[in-house]
Amino acid sequence: MPVVPYRRQDAVNYALRWALSHNPAYYDFTNMGGDCTNFISQCVYAGSGVMNFTPNTGWYYLSLANRAPAWTGVEEFYRFMVNNQGAGPFAENAPLYKVEIGDVIQLNFGRPRFGHSLLVCEITGGGFSSPADFSPHRVLISTHTENARLRPLSTYFWNDIRLIHFLGVRTW
Repeated sequence: MPVVPYRRQDAVNYALRWALSHNPAYYDFTNMGGDCTNFISQCVYAGSGVMNFTPNTGWYYLSLANRAPAWTGVEEFYRFMVNNQGAGPFAENAPLYKVEIGDVIQLNFGRPRFGHSLLVCEITGGGFSSPADFSPHRVLISTHTENARLRPLSTYFWNDIRLIHFLGVRTW
């Protein structure tokens, strides 16, 4: 399968457009456990343009009744992105200082599983060069459930944090 770049700015543009509202082309999962990963999947799709229709383990959305668990589930999204060998976006679990716009940060608030997904939309002052250089107040995110647009990462309180750093997109 050919590999093309992940279009980070397209993902960010989508996030900024829909962060404070909902795209009517997608179901709003806010009252079904949260809409954050559904929104993040929409953003990543805007930056990739390729879904993976593998039954059960893929990453796709056609309707509320026809979607992969990875489209809306925090842990499932993570597993798909860092393990994907087929079509669609693929990523690595990377150190936080490697963050770029269009990447996804997931937070754990002290539960057994990670529970929130955020799209990195801006890094003020440019990127980070080392782990010691990383500063969450310079990372601005957008997300759903508690809708946020360009909210500083430092305003969240988490027990654990992980970065899903996109490497590219495999096309059909």
